[in-house]
Parts: sequence; C-alpha cells; structure tokens
Amino acid sequence: MWVVWLIIIILLTFLEVVTINLVSIWFIASGLISLFLSFFIKSFYLQFAIFVTLGLILMLITRPILMKKLTKPSVKTNIDRVIGMEGVVTEEITRLKIGEVKVDGKRWSAISSEKLPVGSHVIIESIDGVKLIVRKGDK
Repeated sequence: MWVVWLIIIILLTFLEVVTINLVSIWFIASGLISLFLSFFIKSFYLQFAIFVTLGLILMLITRPILMKKLTKPSVKTNIDRVIGMEGVVTEEITRLKIGEVKVDGKRWSAISSEKLPVGSHVIIESIDGVKLIVRKGDK
C-alpha cells in the first residue's frame, strides 16, 4: 500500500507546483503521514480516513495563518490616496458636463450628480477611470 501513497504524494506535489495558490500542501503532509502509517496499519480505508481527516484539520488550522503571512497589505497608490480628500472646483461641474477639480495641488477631471460652481469645496468619493467622482463638501 505504501506505493499507492507515494504515487498520491507525487501527484499532489505536482499539483501544488503547477498552481499559484496553496492548494494541496496540507494533503501532501497528511499523505506522508498516511505513507508512514501504511507500514503499521493494513486497512486502506483507515489509512484513507486518516489522510482526509488530517488533511482537513491541517488546512483549517494553518491556512488562515499562512494567508496572513503570505498576503501583502494593500498599499494605496497616488491615485487612490486622493479618495476622501477635499478639493476645490476649478471648472464648473454639472450632471451632463465633466468639470475640473484641484486636489492635492493637481488638477483632475471630475463628475458629480449635482451642479457645482467654480470655487465650491468638494469631497472625492471614488475614481472612475481617470475622473474623480465628487460630492459637495462641508465648506
């Protein structure tokens, strides 16, 4: 039976190598343990039950920890960091006309669902392509 477990481990290792995400690493570990147990336990059904159970337990315990370690935090780029900032309208914005807003010393095309005259203070809500989506500010 140990040959079957060796083949399963080799196939799972190949699967893990060709995929980008962690897919079968836990079952490779449980397959190694099942391979070792196959020398002492003759029942393949019991070996397989240990393989599946141990693989699932390892996955449930270690996957969240590994994902925290391997996932890099999102870093805001220059374009993302203007969201939430306050700007000033430099060219009138209407529902049908793209205007212009000055934010953080730079001029941006902007759209809004309301009419905003020149000099109005706005808050940047989001970005759609190269246009800022703004709303009237508090000032």
